Amino acid sequence: MSKDSIISNGVMLNAYPDSIGEKLSDTIRMLKMPEFKDVFSLFYVLPTFFNSDLDRGFSIIDYDINKELVAEDDLKALEDLNIQLKFDIVLNHLSVVSPQFKDLLKNGDQSKYKDFFINWNSFWEGNGIMGDDGIIIPKKEFLDKLFMRKSGLPILKVPFPNGSTQPYWNTFYQKINDDNTFLGQMDVNAKSELVWEFYEETLQKVKRFGCKILRLDAFAYLHKEIGQSNFFNKPGTWQYLERIKQIADKKDLTLLPEIHAEYGMHLHDEVANEGYQIYDFFLPGLTIHTIENSNSKALIKWAKEIISKGYKTVNMLGCHDGIPVLDLKGKSVNGYYNKGLLEDEEIEAIMNIIMERGGRVKNLYDPEGNKISYYQVNATFFSALGEDEQKLLLARAIQMFMPGIPQVWYLDIFAGRNDYEAADAGGSAGHKEINRSTLSIQDVQNALKRDVVRKQLEIIRLRNTSKAFSGTIRINETSEKEIDIKWINQNQVAHLTANLKTCDFTINYIEGEVTKTL
Repeated sequence: MSKDSIISNGVMLNAYPDSIGEKLSDTIRMLKMPEFKDVFSLFYVLPTFFNSDLDRGFSIIDYDINKELVAEDDLKALEDLNIQLKFDIVLNHLSVVSPQFKDLLKNGDQSKYKDFFINWNSFWEGNGIMGDDGIIIPKKEFLDKLFMRKSGLPILKVPFPNGSTQPYWNTFYQKINDDNTFLGQMDVNAKSELVWEFYEETLQKVKRFGCKILRLDAFAYLHKEIGQSNFFNKPGTWQYLERIKQIADKKDLTLLPEIHAEYGMHLHDEVANEGYQIYDFFLPGLTIHTIENSNSKALIKWAKEIISKGYKTVNMLGCHDGIPVLDLKGKSVNGYYNKGLLEDEEIEAIMNIIMERGGRVKNLYDPEGNKISYYQVNATFFSALGEDEQKLLLARAIQMFMPGIPQVWYLDIFAGRNDYEAADAGGSAGHKEINRSTLSIQDVQNALKRDVVRKQLEIIRLRNTSKAFSGTIRINETSEKEIDIKWINQNQVAHLTANLKTCDFTINYIEGEVTKTL
């Protein structure tokens, strides 16, 4: 029996350990409520499950359980609820407070972990010019190729025991305090065998915690080579991915590589063709486009592509991050322009309407700090839809009838609104906090009285329990103002029909030999 066959085909909850209440045990308390019976079969627990210090969990100190939020008993409770777990391994980086980087800071060139991380100057030696600040500036032909996640060079300068200050590769976040203390997500050097020993130990740990699916966060940045973009370098990224897969196979873990790139690059296609599950980062924007324009053409085209190419997807509407928009774009590759799922003006329209409704935007920059592209828009999915309850219900119905495993952000279930106070207080990554409000158990109980919450749970429960969704999907031809999707598995049927002009929809399904309607 393959790993894929033992992964549930049901619905996946997505939350931090403390998204509900104060600890993971509070989320478990929620899942034991009668209203949540049979609603979820999987749970993607975000990485504050582990010890971490920055970027809300994605700056890992170590992969031991964060005892402030999680207890061993919680894992047994989730197992008793028949809920399978998905975790992250952040392949590209570790915290400056990780044991490995602390050893480097303490022992400098004598550290066992001297080559575990990437000294920027050592990497670029002979391929750039040393600046007055002691940092090598790569040659222009190399610098122009680099894919940047933030403005300026991706480095953090750290003190060595000999009194020198050394620049280390830091693709993502850093935080430097007034007293010169600092935090940062430090890129690891995958050319070091110690890094691969660390990966092996980590996969063994998450397996022991009950992991079934392992999300590979930021894997496309791991392989670095002079003269390449250092985002999904080829063939190096494939070689690293195959090596991590060999470790995962030994531990019966299913890998889910996380990658954001323009549809026109067709990286999602390449990853899927290698047999991996892929994230459907296209669905959030396509769903908003479909509902706001009362036009299903782009959405249905994408659904048919998933089906025809046999993609194994995990899809979503909201998530811990933003609503992806870069992913929908076209891209010039080798002199040819590959179209996106939407035209640029259609993507801009999505962004504008979400921002008019209070969303925040995240962009990408070149080394000089110039914006080169938009990346994502941050908002709750409910607020992105103008806080229209019928639109949210339609969006949820569409998600549940799309092919793939549906992943549901906890806040969307409760029709959460943009949290501007948290976003404003969140610093450089504050735009993400707009969609991460913590709910108390009392908030949950109050929300369960609302129709928009109860109806979502009914739709999700149907998707989680009906055997129809393990069968064949049929997309019936309709006008672009409608959606008609039917799932059939022998005598089990689930059928969605929707009017995009009114946002009204009907779900008919056969349970046993009885036809029912949601």
